[in-house]
Amino acid sequence: MWDRLNQIEKRYEELNRQISKPEIATDLKKVQALAQERAGIEDVVATYRKYKATTKQLEDTKAMLDSKLDEEMAALARQEIEKLLPQQDRLLEALKLALLPKDANDDRDIIIEIRAGAGGNEAGLFAADLFRMYSRYALSKGWAVDIINSNESGIGGFKEIIFEVRGKGAFSRLKYERGVHRVQRVPVTESSGRLHTSTATVAILPQADEVEVKINPDDLRIDIYHSGGAGGQNVNKVATAVRITHLPTGIVSTCQDERSQLRNRTKAMSVLRARLLDIERTKQEAAITQQRRSQVGTGDRAEKIRTYNFPQDRVSDHRLGKNLHNLPRIMDGELDELIDALSASEQTKQTEKQPA
Repeated sequence: MWDRLNQIEKRYEELNRQISKPEIATDLKKVQALAQERAGIEDVVATYRKYKATTKQLEDTKAMLDSKLDEEMAALARQEIEKLLPQQDRLLEALKLALLPKDANDDRDIIIEIRAGAGGNEAGLFAADLFRMYSRYALSKGWAVDIINSNESGIGGFKEIIFEVRGKGAFSRLKYERGVHRVQRVPVTESSGRLHTSTATVAILPQADEVEVKINPDDLRIDIYHSGGAGGQNVNKVATAVRITHLPTGIVSTCQDERSQLRNRTKAMSVLRARLLDIERTKQEAAITQQRRSQVGTGDRAEKIRTYNFPQDRVSDHRLGKNLHNLPRIMDGELDELIDALSASEQTKQTEKQPA
């Protein structure tokens, strides 16, 4: 660990030297590349230097106690040590976390796919609630939300809704949401007031660049048709909806929410690339339904990552074994407490796997 930190610090100093060279300063692309690399390690270097300074101060203060000090100075030295020890521990933990392998997808924009699972119309309403929850969370972070395709259930819910979230760190925060979500509540459609359990599945796909996923145009079948959703005269008169089928895998990507055929096609291609990247990333050569099942299962009630219990005002994350209350606040997009806990849990698991 310490050898690696020393190497990172040396590399940081070397990057500073290179950026300051006149012959490099005139090469904009080179400067940008060096500055980007430096930005990626400067927090680690700053923490490492704070750790070294704290350790040196701690050693010097302990050495003072070994010398002949009057009682008042000795008491001050002991107080300083009591303050520095926890500070050193916090910095050490921060360094361990900083050195953990980073997910290459963490800074990517994402595509979220929410589908109603078990539970009929109530599952569709719950899918709509999840869409609202993630949309509000994204907007609170300053991220952009754009619907790609949706299939309404007819009573205000969704059989399926696919949308993109654009913003730095979107995948790093929302990747923990993939899986089966379960809701327990009395549906508005239930006249007898019985508690109902239903599910919705959530898939989180990092967006792919064109250079990462090369798609042969000959492998695509593109169908243009009239949109089935709202949109007034444009929908009725102009065929703008786009369905793209990737023939080798059977993946179908559809977009009909835009009035422009070009924009619908661009969005459908974005979804297709994300799905292909997801398959490649997990080394599966299966159709997208099989790939999605690795994230969200079949949608059965037993396969759940989280339960939203409305009568008891409780959200239970089954991966953490943790319960939170004030469910309306969470459904309104205040997810940071849950996501922070999931992130910390994942970091702890990774830290335990690292050699000392």
